[in-house]
Amino acid sequence: MRAEFPALERVAYLNTGTFGPVPQRSHDAAAAWSERELREGRSGVDYFDHRLEQREQVRAMLADLLGAGSHQVALTRSTTESCNIVLAGLGLAADEEIVTTDLEHFGLLGALGASGARVRVARLLGRPPGEAVESIRREIGSRTRLVATSHVSWLNGQVLPIADIAELGVPVLVDGAQSVGAIPVDLGELSCDFYTFPGQKWLLGPDGTGGLALSDAWLERLAVCLPSYYGQQDYTDDGRWTPAEGAARFDPGTIPAAAIAGWAVALELAAELGEERFGHGVEMAARCHRRLSSIVALHSRSGDSTLVAFEPRGNAEDVVRELSEQGVIVRSLPRLGWVRASVGFWNNDSDLARLARGLTA
Repeated sequence: MRAEFPALERVAYLNTGTFGPVPQRSHDAAAAWSERELREGRSGVDYFDHRLEQREQVRAMLADLLGAGSHQVALTRSTTESCNIVLAGLGLAADEEIVTTDLEHFGLLGALGASGARVRVARLLGRPPGEAVESIRREIGSRTRLVATSHVSWLNGQVLPIADIAELGVPVLVDGAQSVGAIPVDLGELSCDFYTFPGQKWLLGPDGTGGLALSDAWLERLAVCLPSYYGQQDYTDDGRWTPAEGAARFDPGTIPAAAIAGWAVALELAAELGEERFGHGVEMAARCHRRLSSIVALHSRSGDSTLVAFEPRGNAEDVVRELSEQGVIVRSLPRLGWVRASVGFWNNDSDLARLARGLTA
């Protein structure tokens, strides 16, 4: 399986929380499509039919991965774009409120800030995970219209109890940037209203890929504020238009055909590897915890997710730079002074040993 990722021959790749390693077959599929466009042009009935077919293929594969129907999945270009689609569509007023947490990435926070609604923050960082639901509940009031939180926090890998949060009686928007492709996700079990995710991280797709899944209750209730040609089925000369069926109405525009082709093949690879990849990824992260426990101060819990956050002996950015020079790829976490290792199902004990040796040095 590791042979599918040429980068692993050179480095200990532990930064999938930012970008996943590129599978060889995904690169080849994207390159083949680009070559076709170069040699044959970007037009013709067959060309456009093939583009549309690949989009629907990817939509169906994502739906299977999420335990959803194809009609519930929109194809976007990032988690951030998906969050903005939801917040714009809700049309919240200045006297309405959103509850979020202090574990969130700007990809979500920026959309919340731009919504115009008041944002209340539940303090979860550094507190026991079992207090998360009650901390969020305390921030909910009569003007709360949305709870927006990560499934897995990008800062410390904490897994939020989304199903329990959904029972608080307020619509829930989930940032799935560190969950989809890393741990099992079943939208039926989570019972959230909106689930956003990227393609280039744990799903191993190219840049500029992502998705938004909506519950059936919101498919026609959420306003379409970013209409595109892909999101309509009919229109008139005066700008009136009929939305596409299902979540496709929220497709915000063109994703390069080469990216779709590469993503489809990456999703096929994940399907071939099966459900075991999730357990292996979490187990490798637990092994990473054990290796680092005597070297650095850990800020994540073993067995929760595939992210391992720790405070190094020294400046975090300097440590990341020095590790990179040794062929170990991790990232720093701004404002916290921490370093984060993203451990995938493709990593092995040799990768973890290289990280431990680098930190010890």
